[in-house]
Amino acid sequence: MINKKKKKIDLYTDVYTLGQHIRMSTNKARRIIDQIRGRSYEETIMILELMPYRASYPILKLISSAAANAIHNMAFNESDLIISKAEVNNGTSVKKLKPQARGRGYLIKKSTCHITIVLKNISLYKEYYKEYKEYGNVYIKNRKIFI
Repeated sequence: MINKKKKKIDLYTDVYTLGQHIRMSTNKARRIIDQIRGRSYEETIMILELMPYRASYPILKLISSAAANAIHNMAFNESDLIISKAEVNNGTSVKKLKPQARGRGYLIKKSTCHITIVLKNISLYKEYYKEYKEYGNVYIKNRKIFI
């Protein structure tokens, strides 16, 4: 068995949501996730509301849930949130039997997917950038400012 090391998220600037067993194909969800990865929260909401795809609604619900968690639990501002990580993975497939002729059964597989969305607060990075501009020779390493 292969042990995968998961990347740890920063508890001070990251908020994530995980939607499991969403009844849609992973390829259809990835088509939308690729459009919104790396964008700001407000821009993403506008894009998802105008997309004509059925898969955009569950993703919109996940992103709004992550933003609500960020605002309520962490006291972040909506305008400072960006989508730092968004990924879609295969879930289990729902199997049903459809009756066929001569007493046979035909197996219908309906795929599901797991969607993970991580929002990052960039207000801290904006403050670091302002200080960098003021002093000129300031550099940032692991969220610490060195002058």
